[in-house]
Parts: sequence; C-alpha cells; structure tokens
Amino acid sequence: MVFSLFIRPLALVLSLVLLLPSSLVDGSAESNPNPILTYHAGPLLTGNINLAIIWYGNVGRSQKLAIRNFIKSLNLNSIDADVQPQVSTWWKVVESYQGAVPGSGGSSPPIRVRAYKQMSDTSYQYGKILTVDYLPQLVEQVTKGDPNLLPVILTARDITVQGLCMGKCGLHALIDGKRPCIIVGNPETECPGACAWPFHKSDMGPQGVVLQPPNGNIGADAMVVAFASALAEVVTNPFNSGFYQGRETDPVGAAMACGGIFGSGAFPGNAGKVRIDPKTGGAFNAHGNKNKKFLLPAIWDPRTSTCWTLM
Repeated sequence: MVFSLFIRPLALVLSLVLLLPSSLVDGSAESNPNPILTYHAGPLLTGNINLAIIWYGNVGRSQKLAIRNFIKSLNLNSIDADVQPQVSTWWKVVESYQGAVPGSGGSSPPIRVRAYKQMSDTSYQYGKILTVDYLPQLVEQVTKGDPNLLPVILTARDITVQGLCMGKCGLHALIDGKRPCIIVGNPETECPGACAWPFHKSDMGPQGVVLQPPNGNIGADAMVVAFASALAEVVTNPFNSGFYQGRETDPVGAAMACGGIFGSGAFPGNAGKVRIDPKTGGAFNAHGNKNKKFLLPAIWDPRTSTCWTLM
C-alpha cells in the first residue's frame, strides 16, 4: 500500500473540498507569531507515499527538474557538513507529526516519498482554464483508479486554475470526499506578485528585498515552495481531520500557520535568514539532490508549538 493511516478516516460528505490557503500571499510573515495547531482525531499519511504526477500543459523543463529534484531530496540524507542543512531535515519535521498523535508513543518513522508515476498532457484537453469540475477526470487519468497513489496536478504558466492566485498558491483537495490530491500552478505569468514572493515583488504588504530564485527560474522555485507547503499539509491533514487551526471548513495547517517565513528573524516584507549562493546569487536554505538548492517555507513544529525554519 502506498500509505497507511494512523486511524480510520471519518466519513466525509463534500465531494470536493479545497483545504490549502497560500503561505505566500502578501509577501509578509504571519501576523500570529505563535500559532497553535490541534489534533482532531483523524488520520495522517504515513509509510510510503507514491505520487502520481500529471504535468498539465506545456510545463517547462526547469519546473519539472526542480520538482523532481525536490521530491528526490526528501529522503536523501548526507553527513557531509558542506551540504547542511538538507531538504530531508525539513521533511523530518513533517514526519514528527506522527509522534504527536496520542497513543503513538512519540514514534515518528520515516515517510518515504517518490514520484511513482508521471505523465504529461500537452493537448490541453480540458482547456486552459481548469475548474474544480475537471479535477476528478485528471485524477482518474493519472491514477487509473489506483487508491494507493497520491495524485499531483502540476500546471503550465499559461493555465488558470480555479482557486489559485486568489488567496491560494497551491491547493490540497479532496476528490469525492475521500481521495486527497495536490494542485500547484506556475504563477510566473498570471500572479507573480501574489504567489512568487520572495522571488518577485509582492502585490501587497511591505516591500522588502526580492530574492533571486535558487534554481534560476522564478516559476520553478515558486512551484517548489507551493508544492512543499501542499505536501506538508496533505500528510498532516489529509482528510481535514488531522492537525490544523481554525474552522474545519477553512483550516490553517502546517505551512499556512507560518506563512511568509523562510528563515529566523522574518518580518513583513523580509523572508528571514537565508543563504546566498556565491556563484548564482540564488537565495536558499536547503541542500538537495544533485547539489541542487531550495528555499523552503517554515512549518509548524508540533514538538515546540512554534514555526520552525531551517535557518
């Protein structure tokens, strides 16, 4: 089985629930410095997570490479002091949610993620405006009904996705109330000021320093941030009954709780402490596969009940 669940999921009645608000909106640090996420007795995703990825539209090579290398970096551990901190260090905080579940004994075994299946749809068969009505068809197309796959829909820069760019930069959805999935778009054309900060000037909030993307492509690195946030959310709150803050119909999860924070000392208009690659000028806080570098968002740490960053 691709992933296991801590406890049996509760029955859900909504056919499609969008759960993940953006962690990038406004280009500012979350106003609540000490958010508290509580556990709502539902399951988490654990074990092995096999992603079924569909690249919808003409997704660029830079975007594909950045996402693929990020996924490969999640479980890649190195003792080399020159490649610290690592993406896998960030992922271990996501894994630690298992130990915060009552009755777990504090155990947080590894959660292994891989891109099990990938396919491309360059025909734009559902057009360039994707509404939520098309999501079940895309999920079926990439999974072929296999319940052991976690579907991920990643779209090209010329695709408009319903719900994105209007307060959300990535979506964690429930298809038919029972199948989690992730949808992330490339904001470079449609809404860079809303969903590509800190690699682009923000449309709202205080204006601070704009950082250079670590992989040299604004769209690619913004997609990594949104995908990382969505992945953390879907693991820790897959059925809207796991860890979150606020209302069940509008939950604030592991990434959103720490929105706009990428390093210690972050404040509105400033992403916080990061490193700068002397060769490229790209800003990063994590090393990954094939010496790639990434800027990853802060996430809520259940062990300390604070927003945690790699730096």
